[in-house]
Amino acid sequence: MNDKDYIATIGLEIHAELKTSSKMFCSCKNDPDEERPNVNVCPICMGHPGTLPVLNKQAIKHVLKIGHAIGGTIADFTEWDRKNYFYPDIPKGYQISQYKYPLVSGGNLAGIDLTRIHLEEDTAQSTHDTHHKSLINFNRSSVPLMELVTEPVIHDAETAVKFAKELQLLLRYLGAGEANLEKGEMRVEANISVASLANTEAKKFGTKTEVKNLNSFKAVEKAIVFEISRQIELIENGGKVQQETRGWDENSGTTYSQRLKESSHDYRYFPEPDLPKLKISEVAEFSKEELTKETSELPWIKRERLVKDFIMTEKEVAVFVESPEVGNYFEEVVKGESEIAKLSINYILTDYLGLLKKEGKGVETISTKNFSKLMKMIEAKKLSSRGAKDAMALMVKEDGDPEIIAEKNGLIQKSDEGEIKKIVTEIVSKNPTVVTDYKNGKEAALQFFIGQGMKATKGSANPELLKKILLEVIG
Repeated sequence: MNDKDYIATIGLEIHAELKTSSKMFCSCKNDPDEERPNVNVCPICMGHPGTLPVLNKQAIKHVLKIGHAIGGTIADFTEWDRKNYFYPDIPKGYQISQYKYPLVSGGNLAGIDLTRIHLEEDTAQSTHDTHHKSLINFNRSSVPLMELVTEPVIHDAETAVKFAKELQLLLRYLGAGEANLEKGEMRVEANISVASLANTEAKKFGTKTEVKNLNSFKAVEKAIVFEISRQIELIENGGKVQQETRGWDENSGTTYSQRLKESSHDYRYFPEPDLPKLKISEVAEFSKEELTKETSELPWIKRERLVKDFIMTEKEVAVFVESPEVGNYFEEVVKGESEIAKLSINYILTDYLGLLKKEGKGVETISTKNFSKLMKMIEAKKLSSRGAKDAMALMVKEDGDPEIIAEKNGLIQKSDEGEIKKIVTEIVSKNPTVVTDYKNGKEAALQFFIGQGMKATKGSANPELLKKILLEVIG
């Protein structure tokens, strides 16, 4: 048998830290960039006995906005639960989470059906093998954490990565979180199983394994691909897949066993007695109308609009949607100036972003007003393509009026027939053999002359006029 004789089934569990001023159940600062350990801490988030948690309204609003965006069912009644387990990074001996009544049920994102989205608190951060000790940093303890669970309807690694990227984009568009995987702000876990297509008695799903520690989209893809192959090979060799939690080793490119997978009853869930039950409909700020007012354009709606309004390619749309600051810059440049839209798309993507990266500068380096004026100068044929690129490079170094910069640096396109004819005549007279080559049918000879003409005018000659005069002079 080979891989085509099996079907892989994948379900994702994704945790994402939410962007709020304070933590989930206390007033400590929620700051993912704090490098000093155990600074943003208090008795509540350190699990001291006798302390009482208080709900973070902003964290709940973030999850409700996400729920509306993906078309999920928003719970009217919800409560929090204690998920009991002992580990050093959770000193209370339990995590406050949601079990039976999640905030959001169902919904669909990037064509993938969702099971639920609920809210919980993050754990503290464990650091192992530091000075031969295990250390704990409580800055992350009790940070608002959203958990999203998909239905087991994904069948390949590519689709899983596409979904995770779309979720990251949604969180950023809603201002709910930055979701940087490398910083641990978004953590992906994949439940993977394979089943033989040949065995008609086989259940729909095989035995699943959960792969954790996936801290990049590349790791998500590689881990799923590896785990599918590992399970198939195991089955082919007469072995059985064991339900377990596995880790991902980036260096070896393999998964490894961590522990047997727990079931929900192992956590001994019961309702959190120190937090109130919630009726969402009784809180005015949680109404769909109020939340919609605070919600900006969603990424998939923006994609459709950009394609419709500016006839962009898939790759062009991807840049403008995945980098909102670049997309907003483009739309400000072409505001009320639709005739320069295509030029603006081309110059932003092929020239401007490259110059910014080289100089280490942000997209607003050239003001949208000056960039728009530069595009209009190209449209009006005041600047050649070469002249426009040179002017843009100068404007990245020091922003200013493109007309003044182009005039000062001799970049304005020359359309003076007399002046161009004088230059052409001199070039032709110095290259009689090339004239002969052209008259003998070598088209490359004409391109040589055009190149020489552009060089002599420092790229400022109107190329169409230059070609016309060349043909007249050569005869």
